[in-house]
Amino acid sequence: MDTLLNLQALPAGAAIGGPAVALGGITLFLIRKYVEDQKKKSSSFRPPPEVPGLPVIGNLLQLKEKKPHKTFTKWAEEYGPIYSIKTGSNTMVVLNTNDVAKEAMGTKYSSISTRKLSNALKILTCDKSIVAMSDYNEFYKTARGHLLTSTLGPNAQKRHRIHRDTMINNICEQFHAHVEMYPSEAVNFRKIFQSELFGLSLKQAIGEDVKSIYVEDLGTTLSRQEIFKILVIDPMEGAIDVDWRDFFPYLKWIPNKSFENKIQQMHFHRQAVMKALIEQQRKRIASGTEINCYLDYLLSEAKTLTEQQKLMLLWEAIIEASDTTLVTTEWAMYELCKDPQRQKRLLLEVQDVCGPDKLTEEKLCQLPYLAAIFHETLRKHSPVPIVPLRYVHEDAQLGGYNIPEGTEIAINIYGCNMDQRVWESPDEWKPERFLNAKDNTAELHKTMAFGSGKRACMGALQAMLISCVAIGRFVQEFEWRLKEGEESNVDTLGLTTHKLHPLFTIIKPRN
Repeated sequence: MDTLLNLQALPAGAAIGGPAVALGGITLFLIRKYVEDQKKKSSSFRPPPEVPGLPVIGNLLQLKEKKPHKTFTKWAEEYGPIYSIKTGSNTMVVLNTNDVAKEAMGTKYSSISTRKLSNALKILTCDKSIVAMSDYNEFYKTARGHLLTSTLGPNAQKRHRIHRDTMINNICEQFHAHVEMYPSEAVNFRKIFQSELFGLSLKQAIGEDVKSIYVEDLGTTLSRQEIFKILVIDPMEGAIDVDWRDFFPYLKWIPNKSFENKIQQMHFHRQAVMKALIEQQRKRIASGTEINCYLDYLLSEAKTLTEQQKLMLLWEAIIEASDTTLVTTEWAMYELCKDPQRQKRLLLEVQDVCGPDKLTEEKLCQLPYLAAIFHETLRKHSPVPIVPLRYVHEDAQLGGYNIPEGTEIAINIYGCNMDQRVWESPDEWKPERFLNAKDNTAELHKTMAFGSGKRACMGALQAMLISCVAIGRFVQEFEWRLKEGEESNVDTLGLTTHKLHPLFTIIKPRN
């Protein structure tokens, strides 16, 4: 809000023009509000309950703790599964139950298929130039087809199997090496797992795990860790940055330089590194060497996409493969570390199916308890607690309520998975609740961790393969327990369920 105070320092012309523009904006806002009220009165459906807030800012102060998924869930207990809130001048309807969420993602999808991006995401996604944040349009359909064919579809996953096997073997070898060198010290689970997962994402996206690269636009050579920071860590943090103008669109003419400079710098660095990575691989292709990877496929087959769109799609494949699978696997190992009985039960199941052989992807269909652990972790620690916002582009009805055009829609996956009417003792981690499941695909939709309907996450198969094999192999080869004091480290990062502190565990090789 410092920018508002700085209005006093504006030149005289701006001092006159500024209030005039603001007055015009407020007038338009009041007219729009009047039209919306008239639509509500004429509808046969009543509007959803409203959470009381303050004038002008609405419910923003009630969301200041930056854990909106938890606040939304508490409000659902008082106001019901569907309610509306005010975030500044914006009206947002929050959905907190599976039934209504699936209605929004399925039968009513055509009315709410448009993404609502924050100012940070508009910059970081180059205005919806990635699959996950695009609207349901021709670009989405084209890019989705390319991604499934080259990387995430069932046939593509078979071709990339060697990378996943190598990754799991590398991680286990590093765990064994740690025990040999530091037998009494805790291992930083995230440091090892995240690094190998990043390597996998690079191999699938551009064809190789890059150790360093010279970036001409930055005039320097970057290490692998610096590449990871620019491509993954910084954008993840930037994506949840809040610009106060998101809540007051009619004041978007007021500059917010510190925010803009920070996000634009992230974008510039990301752009520079991706250009360098792509140019390096173009030289490899020009020399006659082709690799089974996303980049080679896009350069050969994606004739209708621009160079910038290809760059963004490659970056999307890297960042999404590098992060969401980590969240699920790290939380699953945390839960198993503090629960020796369930860890033993999983071990016995793996030993019964695999015998002395190492667990492989072919055995997953014979390991129901391992699948239950995966699904229960997704339920309690959903990698995406709130589905990226959409807005209603035509009047719609959801759950018996009227939702007018222009309303933002927030689907609270965390709240759906904590609904006591659906889940017994939802705060507890109990994999057994999934053991009666007949179909893994149905369970994925039950927790909605990977979305539902036309926009279901395409990475669900890869996430399940990596996480399940990793969890099973880790328990098969090691005994796990938490480092002293680790059990209380359950804080999460900002708006996400990403574990704030890396998981430190004591591991002991099994005989």
